[in-house]
Amino acid sequence: MSKYKGKKVLVVGFGVSGVAVAKYMVRQGAKVTIVDAKQKAELNDSVSACEGLKVEYEFGKHNPKTFLTSELIVVSPGVPLNIKPLEEARTNNIPIMSEIELAISGIKEPIVAVTGTNGKTTTTALIGEMFKADGRSVYVGGNIGKPLTDYLNENQKASVVIAELSSFQLELTDKLVPAAAIFTNLEEDHLDRYGTFQAYIDAKKRLLKVCDKNSFVVLNYDCPNISKFAEENVGKLLWFTKKNPMSVDGAFAEDFIGVYWDSKNKRIISKVTGKEEIYDLSQFKLFGEHNRENLMAAISAARSMGVDPKAIQTVINTFKGVAHRLEFIRKKDGVFFFNDSKGTNVMSVKKSLSAFSTNPIILIAGGKDKGMDYTPLVDLVKKKCKILILLGEAKEKINRAVGDFAETYLVGTFEEAVLLAYQKSRSGDIILLSPGCASYDMFKNYEERGEYFRKLVSQL
Repeated sequence: MSKYKGKKVLVVGFGVSGVAVAKYMVRQGAKVTIVDAKQKAELNDSVSACEGLKVEYEFGKHNPKTFLTSELIVVSPGVPLNIKPLEEARTNNIPIMSEIELAISGIKEPIVAVTGTNGKTTTTALIGEMFKADGRSVYVGGNIGKPLTDYLNENQKASVVIAELSSFQLELTDKLVPAAAIFTNLEEDHLDRYGTFQAYIDAKKRLLKVCDKNSFVVLNYDCPNISKFAEENVGKLLWFTKKNPMSVDGAFAEDFIGVYWDSKNKRIISKVTGKEEIYDLSQFKLFGEHNRENLMAAISAARSMGVDPKAIQTVINTFKGVAHRLEFIRKKDGVFFFNDSKGTNVMSVKKSLSAFSTNPIILIAGGKDKGMDYTPLVDLVKKKCKILILLGEAKEKINRAVGDFAETYLVGTFEEAVLLAYQKSRSGDIILLSPGCASYDMFKNYEERGEYFRKLVSQL
């Protein structure tokens, strides 16, 4: 019998994670109430997804009494843990768990967990494709768009679960013991939620703390905020780096275990299994140095879990990237359009701008500010951007930081931004949507923003 049968379970937050939790808990026989501060009209997709389920709803507010009369609270990742009703519930010793923890409690298969500020989705997708190419059944979920709890809802039986985990999803995580944990990089993000960079780092570090001696831990040697995690690591450490380990002063020498980039011959060399393996990148389709980092992280994880090198090379040759991540949309009148709607922080914009070498860039940026400092973009804007088009809640703040270093326009609508970019472009230019901000001031999520950009570009 389910341990949740007859329990009063409160689901806080009614996005895709909340829907997955509600479906699971109803199947387990729980008495489910769903609360969300948004109005019902804003959550039509979620309500439709739960049509026919025996659940109660509270929309438009958080009623403290509902929290305090619950026996278990399951929190969706988008809900801050410091809201007053949750704090009161915690004070009253009401158990609070995350959607990720709920899923983990029912998943028996090995979990490969991927986190970081940027590159999580591409790395997760690459790892998933490598396992598939090796003939293994795989479930890919988490922050990549499909809740982990749906693995339980759909009664799937994979040989391995690949989970992209955001800092929000890691905040209440303590039961996960990953077979492999991958840390892509770590830069300032989500300061509107965490207040300080250190608090954000601490949330990410929860994944490191749940690893045990049998967990493979893949760290980015070139990112100082990540490489220092090695001091606290208890698992089997694997590095990935753009540097030749033989040339790094005493850091690796012959003892290097991991993957590195051979820039002279444009190939990746793996020493994960003790012997040297070479991967050819001549057919790798993704733009930018950052995608070589993502690929090295994925190779480290895949080889640590026994994926065959031939399967890895097949994926290198065929992988086309993920939607909304430096995604080529079309070429019109000699102008190239790229959708990087998933670029929701400053470091992500830097990586995207750096991916292009000589073509002048018209950058469309802005959205809901996350407490970011945009001045790190100054040098790249000077070198790469001929025009900036800024929109959304953050446009004035971005303009103050970088508006003096390119021809800059502040616009009111997304449609105006795309049309103006096209009008100002010349043959050979790149029009790049890389917002550096969240989407919630104008769109439901970054996917909706990216899809709308595609639509507008296709209509030009």
